[in-house]
Formats: sequence, structure tokens, C-alpha cells
Amino acid sequence: MTHRLIKAFLGGLCLMGLVSCGTQPSKEEGSASRNFIKLKDNLSDKELLEASVSVLPSQRQYDWQQLEFIAFAHFGVNTFTGREWGTGKEDPKVFNPTAFDADQWVKSIKAAGMKMVMLTAKHHDGFCLWPTATTPHSVKHSPWRDGHGDVLKEVANACHRHGLKLGIYVSPADLSEIEREGGTYGNGSAARKETIPAFGTPVSSVGTFTYDGVTDYDAVLLTQLYEVCSNYGEVSEIWFDGANPKPGTSQTYNYDAWYDLIRKLQPKAVIAIKGPDVRWCGNEAGKTRDSEFSVVPTDKHMSVKKATANDLGSRNKLKGAKYLHWYPAETNTSIRHGWFYRDDNQYVKSPLELLDVWYRSVGGNSVFLLNVTPNREGLIPAKDSTYLAKLGSYIHDAFANNVLDSDDEIKVNGAMKGYEAKHLLDGDTHTAWQSEGSQGSVEMMFDQPKRFNRLVLQEDIYNLGQRVERFSVSYDDNGTWKSLYEGTTVGYKRICVFKTIETRKLRIEIPSSRVTTTLSEVSAYLAPEILDAPKISRDKDGMVKIDVRGEDTKVYYTVDGSEPTVNSSFYTGAFSLCKGGVVKAIATIDSDQQKSEVVSQRYDLCASGWKVVASDKAQPNYEASKAIDGSVRTMWHTPWGKNVKGHPHYMTVDMGQVQNLNGLTYTPRQDGSKSGICTQYKFEVSLDGKRWVVVKRDRFDNIENNPVKQRIFFTRTQARYFRFTSLSSIDNIAWISAAEIGVIVER
Repeated sequence: MTHRLIKAFLGGLCLMGLVSCGTQPSKEEGSASRNFIKLKDNLSDKELLEASVSVLPSQRQYDWQQLEFIAFAHFGVNTFTGREWGTGKEDPKVFNPTAFDADQWVKSIKAAGMKMVMLTAKHHDGFCLWPTATTPHSVKHSPWRDGHGDVLKEVANACHRHGLKLGIYVSPADLSEIEREGGTYGNGSAARKETIPAFGTPVSSVGTFTYDGVTDYDAVLLTQLYEVCSNYGEVSEIWFDGANPKPGTSQTYNYDAWYDLIRKLQPKAVIAIKGPDVRWCGNEAGKTRDSEFSVVPTDKHMSVKKATANDLGSRNKLKGAKYLHWYPAETNTSIRHGWFYRDDNQYVKSPLELLDVWYRSVGGNSVFLLNVTPNREGLIPAKDSTYLAKLGSYIHDAFANNVLDSDDEIKVNGAMKGYEAKHLLDGDTHTAWQSEGSQGSVEMMFDQPKRFNRLVLQEDIYNLGQRVERFSVSYDDNGTWKSLYEGTTVGYKRICVFKTIETRKLRIEIPSSRVTTTLSEVSAYLAPEILDAPKISRDKDGMVKIDVRGEDTKVYYTVDGSEPTVNSSFYTGAFSLCKGGVVKAIATIDSDQQKSEVVSQRYDLCASGWKVVASDKAQPNYEASKAIDGSVRTMWHTPWGKNVKGHPHYMTVDMGQVQNLNGLTYTPRQDGSKSGICTQYKFEVSLDGKRWVVVKRDRFDNIENNPVKQRIFFTRTQARYFRFTSLSSIDNIAWISAAEIGVIVER
């Protein structure tokens, strides 16, 4: 469908009274308002569906969606202080990556198949990775490159050299402007007219821009955006984080001015998360929705209500909507536990763990944003780089050859003129098969049996929007049709993963679509089988168990941190590791010829012999002892509901003997709920259970969005007893929950 036809179609909806045209806050240059419409009141269900398929991605949104897999790079003062969220009070002198190599970053990222590098040019601490004129909290005042360095420029140049896109993360929150004397964040300044750039920033060839309603901090942020959008070549994404480590200030944001400036300086860039083009998936753990709709109801400011909910765009969600917005999801998570590098003991997700997220995100109508964590030298660690390359090889090998071709016979239950079945195999996502009704079926017949274990479905979202709501796949097995896969949304791409089949016939049935049924492309692949890696677990008493599939599979392991080989210890049964350590294991088959990935688990002191000697009252079946039972499937939970006792909440543990402690661990509940997850805590120790010393009082940075095991270190101390006290929890809820609480011992 051409731009002219799209305009005619939208115009028809206007004439029918389904949408209000001409007043939308977002318009795509040169066409009718593609990606945002205001709905008329009291539309019927049919009219709502017709309106929903008229909402289409802008060119910049479509270009972004095609990237599929992109990289975050969290790097800054937090890399050197070991924090997730900085304080804004850091001395810039701590930043000194002596071996910094942007080409090494980009090569590692490219090896994984990622197509963009998005640098955290300014995180919440306010430290800028380019020599900005707006603040002293930047690389200009660090010893790195003798104060003449520019991380953003070196990363941008490396991206351009190696053919990757550039993205820039700029935190709206700025702790350095909150904390420093004379800081601009939340200083109560009056809004005014301001010419950008300010602060003596040199004016680039694009000239200056004047905005109304600009506070002191808006002037800072606008100037920073001017700098990063003017001096580093083409930028494909600007990322505004919504987090603020120190909420409660009176600072407001002039988003309209920010967006306008970006549109003028980088018109091809999508504005993500706190922006109008791309929305956050709702978590930082790589979790995805079974049904990811790109068309979602929003308010007039393009904000999604309950953006973390499982259902954002179903038919039920469209009812009562005032606006519809093409607002695709970006799924983000980190390769490590934590967004910034901590140390070499930090957990690194295996290639198979990352591959699982890739399939669910890229293959679930989302873009996968995977964070990498350069270390204090300024390099992506060797282990991470190796894992990225392995991930890239898995993806490449899985989709190297499409076993379907244009000569395969296709039968469909009808097709509109110009939307014939042949388009399903023509390799062009701007053509499509489209039936005349909201249900459809496709049957493919092959001259010779074909083997495959991946099926990729795509819609022509650019021209026809998102329509498929439910589908199923079956195959012919010697004259009997067998179910292979069932799914809901397709959108830009749906990847169906299943065991290898061999067949002459394949059937795709679509019983539910919006207005008409359509698919743009169907392709199938035979991905190499990957040997399942072992699964390592440990119980409360410190007994380690390694499970693996297959009767003929062997397992080899180490407990000293070294890489396991076929010459390592052969696993024959559970073994004791109460004092803690690193267990690594591999599985082998075919007389040790085929090996799995190495898996690794770090364990701290086990809870054998521990007793809870005092604690707050708990909800029935959620006693404090559940936090030291060695299982993340259970939890300690104080009473919930109205009029329950609020914080602080505590539990006191007798470890049975004196230990040399140098840290604590807190594992938040792992059932998907955030209720009661601790945000601020106090940790005390005692030799006799009577005299107590506070060894740590702090917060768990970013635990709401990244609820993984927290490992917090402190100065070595001897203790037999410890007391964990929760001082606050997410959303200031009155109760506390914890899957596990433990200690780290000196070894």
C-alpha cells in the first residue's frame, strides 16, 4: 500500500467518524498521521478494530524494529565505584579506564549479531562521558586521556567504522545537579524563554533553537542533548530512563522541548522509554509477553497506563480508549547480574540463557536490548566477549538457510486482489497475502520432505499494521495432521521453536484477526541441535546436585573456579560444598565428543545448622525460616493487608558457630511479584546475641527493576549471629518479603 493509499484509507476512517484527524500530537512527515490517532466516542467493537489496523509505524519506528537486536553499554563512574546507582558526589578522578578500546567493544557486540551500540552517555549520577560545557562532572575533569578524552566520540567513531548504529542514553535524573552547591535540578527556578545551546557550548552548523517554559535544569538537559545530537554523526536512538534514585524534588521536565530538539537534530532517531516512539517492556529481567501488541491505548501525552501489565493491547484493552498509538516494545536485560561491572565474580549469563531471551523478544514482536558491562580497564571482559560470540554463532547457524522457496505450492482460503499467496515466499516484507475475512488458513505442499525446527511468521506492519491475534501450526505426519505450535500475536516477527520434524505438508490456521487476516512472510529453518547444559543446585545443608537430560550423558565438574574438561571430576552423585565456592560443569555425549556449554554457580556459606531466634510476626506459611531454607521457591513474608505493622521488619539468625564474614546476600522473591521487596536495609552482627554492631546500612540500587540476588560486601568481621532489618520496601509497602538471606564468608 503506497503512502497515497494510506492517506486515502485514513481519510476514509475520518469520514466514517471513527477517528479524529488533523489534531494528532504526532505526525509523520509527508503522510497522514500514521502512528497516533484520537478516537471518536462510543465506537462499536468492529469500528475499534478498523481503527486499530489503521495505526501504523512511522518510518523511524519501522527502521528501528528491523534492527531486532541491539546493545546497551553501561559505563561510567559506577564502573569504578561498584554501584548500580551513583551518588552524584563522585570525584571525577575515579574514572580512568587505562586500556579503553571502543573497537574491542564494537567487535564483541557485532560478533553477537547486534546492530547498534547505545552508550550510557550520562547515567543518574550525572557524570558525562563527553566533555560537556554544562557540568564539571564529566570526563573533562578526569585523569583519563589527561582530561582530553571523549568516550562518546570514540564509541561513535568505532560504530561508524564497523557499520553499527549509534544510540545514546541520557538520564533525565541528575544527582550531581541535585547534590552540588548551586545545582540546577529542583532548584525552583522559574520557567522562561531560553536559547539553546547555553553554557558557552559552541554553536554547530545547525544553529540555535529557542524554547519557552525552560527551567534551569531544562537548559542543562537541552544543551546536553544539543551536544550529543550535533557532534557525533547519525544517532538512531535516544533513551530516556524513567528512574530517579532521589525522588521527591520539585523538578519538572519540558519533554516537548526535548523531543522537538531531537527531531530537529536527529530526525531519524527514535525516542525511547520516556519518549513517543518506543516503550519499555516493563522489566529489566528479559521477561516477555505471550501477546505483544504494538498498537496500544495511550493518553493524549502518549503515556501507557500500567505499562508493566501482561496485557496492553488486546480487544478488551481497546474498549473505552481515547487514543491509539503505535508504540512497540523494547525488551532489555543485562549480560551480568547488574547493569555496571562489579568484579570478576559477578554472574555472567550463559549464551543459552541469552539465546532464550533472544527467541522470546526478537521472536515475539519486540527488539532485544542486551546490556554489556565494560570493566575498569575499559574493555568488555574476555568471558563476556566469548559468550557474545557464541550467542552470535547460535543465531547465525539457526537461520543460515531458509528451507522454503518460492516454488513451493501454497493453498489459501481466498485472497484479495494484489495480496495473493505467492507473496508469502517472495522475501519482501512490504508485500503480503491477505484474505477477505478475519479468519484464514495457509497450506504448503513440498515436492520432497523438508526438515525444520524453526518457523518464522511476519506481518507487513508498515502497510497493514498488526492484525493476527491467534494462530496455530500443524504438519502432516504420514497422512495424519499433528499439532506443532500455537501462538497469539505475530506483528513484525514471531519465531516458533519446536523439535525437528520432517514433512511434505505444513498448515497455518488463523482463527482470529483484526478486520482481515494477513501474513507477509513465512520461512522455515533447521537449527543445529544444542546439547542441554547441566543444571546445578544446592540445598540448605550444602549438598550440590547436578542434573542433566539423557541416560547416556556424562557430567564433569570443578569447584575451584577452573574450566571443567573431560579430565575433571566425574559427577556420580551429590557432594558437599557448605563453605561455598564456584561450581562449574559440562555435559558430554558420544564418548565425550559433543560437549555442552559450561555452566557456573557461585555459592556462599550454606545455612546448615542455622536457626531463626527472633523475627517479626509472619504471614502463615511464610515464616522467617523460609529465608534460610536454601530454596528461592519459598519466602519469608510478614503479614499483608490493611492496618498491618509497617517497617522496620527484622529477623535474627544464630549460625551455630563463629564465622569470618565479609558480606551479606539478599535474594528478593522470585515469583514475579514485587510486593514487599526490600529497598533499604540495615545489617548487624554479634558474637553473643546481645551486643550488636551495624556493619552495613544502605539501599539495594535498582532492585525493583532488576530483582536478582544482591551480594553486598563489608569490612571483615567475626560473628555468630546476624540480624537483617528491612527499613523500606518497593512503593513503601508496609510488609517485607525475602526468598533468601545469607552471608558471605572469607575463604
